[in-house]
Amino acid sequence: MRIIAGEWRGRRLEAPPGRATRPTSDRAREGLFSMLQSRLGVFDGLHAADLFAGTGALGLEALSRGAAYCTFVERDRTAIDILKRNVQHLGAGDRADIRPQAAEYAAPPRVPCDLIMMDPPYGTELAQATLDHIAASRWLAPGGWISVEMHGETLTLPPRLEIAAERRFGKATLILVRGSA
Repeated sequence: MRIIAGEWRGRRLEAPPGRATRPTSDRAREGLFSMLQSRLGVFDGLHAADLFAGTGALGLEALSRGAAYCTFVERDRTAIDILKRNVQHLGAGDRADIRPQAAEYAAPPRVPCDLIMMDPPYGTELAQATLDHIAASRWLAPGGWISVEMHGETLTLPPRLEIAAERRFGKATLILVRGSA
Protein backbone atom coordinates (compact mmCIF):
# COMPACT_ATOMS: atom_id res chain seq x y z
CA MET A 1 0.00 0.00 0.00
CA ARG A 2 1.32 3.42 -0.99
CA ILE A 3 0.41 7.10 -0.67
CA ILE A 4 -1.26 8.09 -3.95
CA ALA A 5 -0.50 11.81 -4.31
CA GLY A 6 1.03 14.87 -2.70
CA GLU A 7 4.14 15.38 -0.60
CA TRP A 8 4.59 11.67 0.17
CA ARG A 9 3.46 10.28 -3.18
CA GLY A 10 4.68 6.72 -3.71
CA ARG A 11 5.83 6.22 -0.11
CA ARG A 12 4.97 2.80 1.29
CA LEU A 13 2.75 2.25 4.31
CA GLU A 14 3.03 -0.72 6.61
CA ALA A 15 -0.11 -2.85 7.01
CA PRO A 16 -0.85 -5.38 9.75
CA PRO A 17 -0.78 -9.07 8.88
CA GLY A 18 -3.98 -11.11 8.80
CA ARG A 19 -7.55 -9.92 8.38
CA ALA A 20 -8.19 -8.07 11.64
CA THR A 21 -7.62 -4.75 9.85
CA ARG A 22 -9.03 -4.25 6.34
CA PRO A 23 -7.29 -1.29 4.68
CA THR A 24 -9.24 0.67 2.07
CA SER A 25 -8.16 -0.63 -1.32
CA ASP A 26 -5.93 1.57 -3.48
CA ARG A 27 -8.74 1.78 -6.06
CA ALA A 28 -11.30 2.91 -3.48
CA ARG A 29 -8.84 5.42 -1.97
CA GLU A 30 -8.12 6.86 -5.41
CA GLY A 31 -11.87 7.11 -6.06
CA LEU A 32 -12.54 8.74 -2.70
CA PHE A 33 -9.82 11.35 -3.10
CA SER A 34 -10.91 12.07 -6.66
CA MET A 35 -14.46 12.67 -5.38
CA LEU A 36 -13.13 14.90 -2.59
CA GLN A 37 -10.75 16.80 -4.88
CA SER A 38 -13.59 17.71 -7.25
CA ARG A 39 -15.61 19.11 -4.34
CA LEU A 40 -12.93 20.64 -2.10
CA GLY A 41 -10.44 21.80 -4.70
CA VAL A 42 -7.43 21.73 -2.39
CA PHE A 43 -6.77 20.08 0.96
CA ASP A 44 -4.47 22.87 2.15
CA GLY A 45 -5.10 23.79 5.77
CA LEU A 46 -7.94 21.32 6.37
CA HIS A 47 -8.45 19.63 9.70
CA ALA A 48 -9.19 15.98 9.02
CA ALA A 49 -10.09 12.87 11.02
CA ASP A 50 -9.51 9.23 10.12
CA LEU A 51 -11.94 7.15 12.19
CA PHE A 52 -11.38 3.39 12.35
CA ALA A 53 -7.96 4.45 11.10
CA GLY A 54 -6.23 1.07 10.87
CA THR A 55 -2.97 1.82 9.05
CA GLY A 56 -3.86 5.52 8.79
CA ALA A 57 -3.87 5.42 4.98
CA LEU A 58 -6.82 7.80 4.58
CA GLY A 59 -5.60 10.40 7.05
CA LEU A 60 -2.02 10.19 5.83
CA GLU A 61 -3.23 10.65 2.25
CA ALA A 62 -5.07 13.82 3.36
CA LEU A 63 -1.91 15.09 5.13
CA SER A 64 0.18 14.29 2.06
CA ARG A 65 -2.18 16.43 -0.03
CA GLY A 66 -1.87 19.42 2.31
CA ALA A 67 -4.23 18.93 5.24
CA ALA A 68 -2.90 20.81 8.28
CA TYR A 69 -3.78 18.20 10.88
CA CYS A 70 -5.39 14.80 11.29
CA THR A 71 -6.96 13.08 14.28
CA PHE A 72 -6.61 9.29 13.98
CA VAL A 73 -8.98 7.12 16.03
CA GLU A 74 -8.40 3.36 16.27
CA ARG A 75 -9.00 0.83 19.03
CA ASP A 76 -7.06 -2.23 17.81
CA ARG A 77 -3.66 -2.32 19.58
CA THR A 78 -1.78 -3.94 16.65
CA ALA A 79 -3.21 -1.41 14.20
CA ILE A 80 -2.30 1.47 16.54
CA ASP A 81 1.32 0.32 16.69
CA ILE A 82 1.50 0.17 12.89
CA LEU A 83 -0.29 3.52 12.56
CA LYS A 84 2.30 5.11 14.88
CA ARG A 85 5.12 3.65 12.78
CA ASN A 86 3.52 4.94 9.55
CA VAL A 87 3.14 8.44 11.03
CA GLN A 88 6.74 8.38 12.25
CA HIS A 89 8.04 7.00 8.92
CA LEU A 90 6.48 9.95 7.08
CA GLY A 91 7.56 12.52 9.67
CA ALA A 92 3.96 13.53 10.35
CA GLY A 93 4.05 13.37 14.16
CA ASP A 94 3.55 17.11 14.63
CA ARG A 95 0.43 17.03 12.42
CA ALA A 96 -1.19 13.93 13.92
CA ASP A 97 -3.16 13.08 17.05
CA ILE A 98 -3.47 9.30 17.51
CA ARG A 99 -6.26 8.28 19.87
CA PRO A 100 -6.49 4.65 21.01
CA GLN A 101 -10.25 4.49 21.51
CA ALA A 102 -13.57 3.54 19.95
CA ALA A 103 -14.66 6.02 17.27
CA GLU A 104 -18.34 5.79 18.15
CA TYR A 105 -17.58 7.29 21.60
CA ALA A 106 -14.55 9.50 20.94
CA ALA A 107 -14.59 13.09 22.14
CA PRO A 108 -14.33 15.64 19.35
CA PRO A 109 -11.01 17.36 18.67
CA ARG A 110 -10.46 20.95 19.84
CA VAL A 111 -10.87 22.19 16.26
CA PRO A 112 -13.88 20.77 14.37
CA CYS A 113 -12.98 18.76 11.28
CA ASP A 114 -13.46 19.92 7.71
CA LEU A 115 -13.16 16.31 6.56
CA ILE A 116 -13.98 13.11 8.46
CA MET A 117 -13.20 9.76 6.85
CA MET A 118 -14.80 6.62 8.28
CA ASP A 119 -13.97 3.05 7.30
CA PRO A 120 -15.61 0.89 9.99
CA PRO A 121 -15.59 -2.90 9.94
CA TYR A 122 -18.26 -4.12 7.51
CA GLY A 123 -21.54 -5.45 8.87
CA THR A 124 -21.19 -4.02 12.39
CA GLU A 125 -23.60 -1.05 12.44
CA LEU A 126 -20.64 1.07 13.59
CA ALA A 127 -21.05 3.39 10.60
CA GLN A 128 -24.50 4.44 11.81
CA ALA A 129 -23.50 4.68 15.48
CA THR A 130 -20.46 6.79 14.65
CA LEU A 131 -22.32 9.04 12.19
CA ASP A 132 -24.97 9.67 14.88
CA HIS A 133 -22.23 10.46 17.41
CA ILE A 134 -20.49 12.87 15.01
CA ALA A 135 -23.76 14.67 14.24
CA ALA A 136 -24.60 15.06 17.94
CA SER A 137 -21.16 16.45 18.87
CA ARG A 138 -18.76 19.13 17.67
CA TRP A 139 -16.76 16.83 15.38
CA LEU A 140 -17.78 18.38 12.05
CA ALA A 141 -17.13 21.99 11.04
CA PRO A 142 -20.02 23.85 9.35
CA GLY A 143 -20.14 22.78 5.71
CA GLY A 144 -17.72 19.93 6.42
CA TRP A 145 -17.54 16.59 4.63
CA ILE A 146 -17.81 13.00 5.86
CA SER A 147 -16.86 9.96 3.81
CA VAL A 148 -18.22 6.58 4.85
CA GLU A 149 -17.04 3.27 3.42
CA MET A 150 -19.57 0.46 3.80
CA HIS A 151 -20.58 -2.89 2.40
CA GLY A 152 -24.25 -3.86 2.49
CA GLU A 153 -25.31 -1.56 5.32
CA THR A 154 -27.69 1.36 5.01
CA LEU A 155 -27.42 4.75 6.66
CA THR A 156 -30.09 6.96 8.12
CA LEU A 157 -28.74 10.48 7.97
CA PRO A 158 -29.08 12.65 11.06
CA PRO A 159 -30.51 16.17 10.61
CA ARG A 160 -28.32 18.76 8.86
CA LEU A 161 -26.47 16.10 6.84
CA GLU A 162 -27.13 15.17 3.22
CA ILE A 163 -25.68 12.68 0.76
CA ALA A 164 -23.61 14.45 -1.90
CA ALA A 165 -22.35 11.38 -3.78
CA GLU A 166 -22.31 7.59 -3.68
CA ARG A 167 -19.97 5.29 -5.64
CA ARG A 168 -19.14 1.57 -5.64
CA PHE A 169 -15.59 0.26 -5.81
CA GLY A 170 -15.65 -3.54 -5.80
CA LYS A 171 -17.34 -4.60 -2.54
CA ALA A 172 -17.01 -1.13 -1.04
CA THR A 173 -19.61 1.60 -1.29
CA LEU A 174 -18.29 5.11 -0.63
CA ILE A 175 -20.76 7.70 0.49
CA LEU A 176 -19.91 11.40 0.70
CA VAL A 177 -22.01 13.31 3.18
CA ARG A 178 -22.06 17.11 3.50
CA GLY A 179 -22.92 19.02 6.64
CA SER A 180 -24.96 22.19 6.44
CA ALA A 181 -23.04 25.44 6.58
